[in-house]
Amino acid sequence: MDHGNSTLGSGFILMGILKDSESPELLCAIITILYMLALTSNGLLLLVITMDTRLHVPMYLLLGQLSLMDLLFTSVVTPKALVDFLRSENTISFGGCALQMFLALTLGGAEDLLLAFMAYDRYVAICHPLNYMVLMSTRVCWLMVATSWVLASLNALGHTLYTMHFPFCMSRKISHLLCEIPPLLKLACADTSIYELMVYVTGVTFLLLPLSVIVASYTLILFTVLHMPSNEGRQKALVTCSSHLTVVGMFYGAATFMYVLPSSLHSPKQDNIISVFYTIVTPALNPLIYSLRNKEVMGALRRVMGKYMLRTHPTF
Repeated sequence: MDHGNSTLGSGFILMGILKDSESPELLCAIITILYMLALTSNGLLLLVITMDTRLHVPMYLLLGQLSLMDLLFTSVVTPKALVDFLRSENTISFGGCALQMFLALTLGGAEDLLLAFMAYDRYVAICHPLNYMVLMSTRVCWLMVATSWVLASLNALGHTLYTMHFPFCMSRKISHLLCEIPPLLKLACADTSIYELMVYVTGVTFLLLPLSVIVASYTLILFTVLHMPSNEGRQKALVTCSSHLTVVGMFYGAATFMYVLPSSLHSPKQDNIISVFYTIVTPALNPLIYSLRNKEVMGALRRVMGKYMLRTHPTF
């Protein structure tokens, strides 16, 4: 029997987290504040890294890419969720759903790989400082960035095309904040068990391989730091690494819950909370975690702001 794809003309309805909340207005205000914080903090960090030549080194080039990914990731989801709530209209077209899925998977996958490359960068800087500019040259750094974007895009394209080819005739209502694979597969009226296994395998591969690189890098870093003769050098290394590990914990914890845990352990409410965490909360907190305890970033921010003040108020 040919079910056909009944959603091609009508699209889907994103139920999201605001609709089922007990205080939707308050939650909408909180999400708006977090989104503005994400835009401001990531945009400011990108501006500082771009304008201050002292930050034109591999560590901050990778950090700039992380800010760009966070900025784009939250912008793929949050504005639509807020506008839908204010207009009381939660529909999304079939093409719009596919595009949102592709962009979310691309940006999430790219950040996943980039965090592993950032851990390797810290490993080289702390464990092999004399060879740092050789092992982490500008060319190598840009190759890491390109690898993150290209592999994530190819993975996202394959998953998006395969997920959207299923006939969706069960319901138009997606009990989720955005178009993602697990909630969409629940609407399919075809057997998705084999594909769900593929999603699980690629999820484990995309998450656990980079995570193993991060764990190995920081294990070696810890051994090196413990043998450092200088307390100041030890403290600086620990501060830098703790910021990265905090971001890693937030990102991989949420992603593992969404794509590695069996579907039997999922519920729409839990999935919505997790999706808010990694699409809205994490992008808002990441730049603050990296910059507030980083003297180089804060110093660069003061220099950039000082130049701006001199240009706008030359007699100041």
